[in-house]
Amino acid sequence: MQTSILHHYSPAYGGAFRQGASGWNNTTYFIEGRHRRSVLRIYETHRDKAKIRFEHAVLQALNELDLSFRVPQPVWTIDRQTLVRLEDGTGRYACMFEYIEGIRPQGEEGRAAYSFGEAAGEMLLGLAEIDPGVEPSYPPYYELLQSYPACTREVVLNFCERPLEPFRDLQESLTELRQAYTDILQQLAGLEKLPQQLVHGDLNYSNLLVDERNPSQVTALLDFEFCTRDVRAMEPAVIISGLLGQGAAEDREALKRFCQGFGSRIRLAAEEVAAIPVLMRLRQIDVFLHFMSRFLQGTDGPEVLREQIRLITAELRQLETGGEWYKESLANYIQV
Repeated sequence: MQTSILHHYSPAYGGAFRQGASGWNNTTYFIEGRHRRSVLRIYETHRDKAKIRFEHAVLQALNELDLSFRVPQPVWTIDRQTLVRLEDGTGRYACMFEYIEGIRPQGEEGRAAYSFGEAAGEMLLGLAEIDPGVEPSYPPYYELLQSYPACTREVVLNFCERPLEPFRDLQESLTELRQAYTDILQQLAGLEKLPQQLVHGDLNYSNLLVDERNPSQVTALLDFEFCTRDVRAMEPAVIISGLLGQGAAEDREALKRFCQGFGSRIRLAAEEVAAIPVLMRLRQIDVFLHFMSRFLQGTDGPEVLREQIRLITAELRQLETGGEWYKESLANYIQV
C-alpha cells in the first residue's frame, strides 16, 4: 500500500519505509531515501477531503512566513495535489511532508516550556496574519453542543448517570464528569464575543519537536489537523491544560516558563486571560466527548475511553485545586 502511494510523487521521494509514532487519528511513516527523507501520513479516522485541504492550505501559508521554527510542508504530487486517495477501498487519504530535523521531548519536558511559549505565541501571530483561502471544517470549541452529533446532551447525561457495563466501576468519575459537563454548558454563552482568529487548537508536547543537542529549544510545531477559527485565548488554554500533571513543583515551573515565553511574543486582554480557566475546562470536556464519540461509533474499544475518563477526571480535579497559582502566572506574564 505504501509503495503504491509513492507512485503519485516524484521518484526523488522514494525510499525505505520506517513506521513512526502514530496518534489517535493517523498513522505515520518515515521514508528514508538515498538523498532525502520525508514523512508519510495516512489519515485513519475520517474520509473528509475538505478537512485535509484546509489543513494543508494553512501549512502552505505558514511556510511562506519567516518563522523561527518549522511547521510541516506538504509535498506536491506529480499532478499538483497535496493528498492521495488510497487504492485499498477504504476511502482513506494520505499525504507526504518534508522531513523536519528534531526529536520529540523526552523526560523533563518542562525544559522546553519557555521555548514552547515563544513558538506558540509566534505561531498565533502568524495564524492571525494568513488567509488560507478556504473555510475551516472544524467548529470552535465553544460550539460544544454542535461538535459531536453522537453525543447529544441527553446521551452524555444518560451515559454518566447510567453507565454501560464496561464503565460501571467508574461511576464516581462519571458523576464528576457529568457535573463538569453541565457546568461548562452554562458557561459557553458569551465566549464567542472574545477575540477570534485561526488557532492550532491541539498543541501539546507530543505535537512539537526539539533540538536533539539542545532539548530546551523547540524546532517545530506539528499536527495542524484540528486548526480552526476559535477564540484566541483557546490556544494557551489548550497548552496550559496539557502542561499540568508532572507534579506540583514541576507544574508551577513549567507553566511559569511557558507563560513568560508566550508573553514575550503576544499579550492578551484582561477578559481573555480571565476566560482561560473556563476554556481549560472546556478543553477537558471536549476531549471526553471526542473519545466518547469514538467509542459510540466503534472506532475504539471501551478500554480507551476508560483510560480517558480516568485521565480527564484527574486533570479536572487538578484544575479545581490549583487554580490560584496558575491564574497568577497568567496575569503576570500573558495579560496586557
